[in-house]
Amino acid sequence: MVEIKIRKYHTLVDETFHEGGPVAGEPIRAAAVLAVVENPYAGRYEPDITPMMEALKPLGLEMSRRLIDALGGDPGAIESYGKGAIVGEAGELEHCALWHVPGGYAMRQLLGDAAAIVPSSVKVGGMGARLDVPLGHINAAYVRSHFSGMEVSLNDAPRANEIVFVLAMTTGGRIHERVGGLRADEIKGEDGLR
Repeated sequence: MVEIKIRKYHTLVDETFHEGGPVAGEPIRAAAVLAVVENPYAGRYEPDITPMMEALKPLGLEMSRRLIDALGGDPGAIESYGKGAIVGEAGELEHCALWHVPGGYAMRQLLGDAAAIVPSSVKVGGMGARLDVPLGHINAAYVRSHFSGMEVSLNDAPRANEIVFVLAMTTGGRIHERVGGLRADEIKGEDGLR
């Protein structure tokens, strides 16, 4: 069994009232939770890394809870999400891929079985590396108004033997969206796409 050793959590919350256009009565809120975890596979090639995927499931749920709380505590207010990871230089991209199931499914579960795939971004990087976490609507991937991203980083992570796991959520799409496409109020909910 792989033990998940967490060095730290970091939570970011952003409130956007406008981007040069009309001021919204209520801001779009975006939040990200980052967890810095020791990489048990750093510095070596391990043929079977899947035990860590199972071990990360409680972390995914904990980070999802923290995100929902940071955005006011109401899962029904969440409209978009995304995930990502940065592995330190003694690791490999596949170590980031361990986050797909525990991070994505945790958010979908706590948001009431959200239907859309959770967008993701991964990279190898050193301390202070920045990651653009892609965001998309929780129930329909074709909702253009919710295509966005949230940039995250930590000045002291990831160290060479660490992985920074990231989850992000928002309470809406872009503040001044106006380029058309499927609207959130037009979602049919048949397949996670439309």
